[in-house]
Amino acid sequence: MTLPVLFGANIDPTWADPQAPERLARLVDDAGLDLVTVQDHPYQSAFYDTWTLISYLAARTRSITFVPTVANLPLRPPSMLAKAAASLDVLTGGGRVQLGLGAGAFWDAIAAMGGPRRDRREAADALEEAVEVIRLMWSGQRSVRFEGEHYRLAGVHPGPAPGPDLGIWLGAYGPRTIRLTGARADGWLPSLGFLGLDRLGDAVAQLDRGVEEAGRDPAAIRKVYNLGGIIGPESSAPFQGSVRQWVDQLGSAVRDFGMNGFVYWPADDHERQLALFAEEVVPAARAALGA
Repeated sequence: MTLPVLFGANIDPTWADPQAPERLARLVDDAGLDLVTVQDHPYQSAFYDTWTLISYLAARTRSITFVPTVANLPLRPPSMLAKAAASLDVLTGGGRVQLGLGAGAFWDAIAAMGGPRRDRREAADALEEAVEVIRLMWSGQRSVRFEGEHYRLAGVHPGPAPGPDLGIWLGAYGPRTIRLTGARADGWLPSLGFLGLDRLGDAVAQLDRGVEEAGRDPAAIRKVYNLGGIIGPESSAPFQGSVRQWVDQLGSAVRDFGMNGFVYWPADDHERQLALFAEEVVPAARAALGA
């Protein structure tokens, strides 16, 4: 099984221009891209609530798939995340949402909003438990139970049951969470800014080992690379150059590292850059990969 290569764009949940998220989502949807990601920082005063925004944008677009990158687990209990994601999946007809999930960061801000403060081990423990809780909430069983250090289910009745395309995509970087991704998740969401090309190969190898140890097919895991950059003059920096350079580098990431999804995070001039990506880079990359 080989997954098709997906292309998407990140939209900031800012309300500085209240209509900007919808305008950009429509641009991406009309251009025929596959994904829109939205970062989730509930403590950021300049941001809309991510889940509310995604739900609104899903109703205002036709076919694009939405992914929180990544849902803030310490401030969003996994049972409620599972319920919200399954509900949106059913309401939109299936296949238009994926649950991006992370262990958490910015612990001072999370604590200021009433959330827990966790060290690295505790955050990884909570993430692992959360994946199990979400799977149980999507299981279609009449009643489910789970007893963990951070989360518990005590005979809850899950519902609605999502369609088969709703998955969990983890933003994972450490060996433990990358192994968890390989063993239990449907997708992986690393970012160029935190995992550069010089370290990507080793991380992919760790992921693939985790997949194989769990008896799964590495080719069936969605591997989406978040690309912060700019489309402009020729440059020696990765994802900082011309359309031709972008197309070549995207092709290399597919061939050399097995990545099968890319989301563009423009460093500046967001609307124009997203239009360039959607109208020039993506068609050329699709053609090159198809060839």
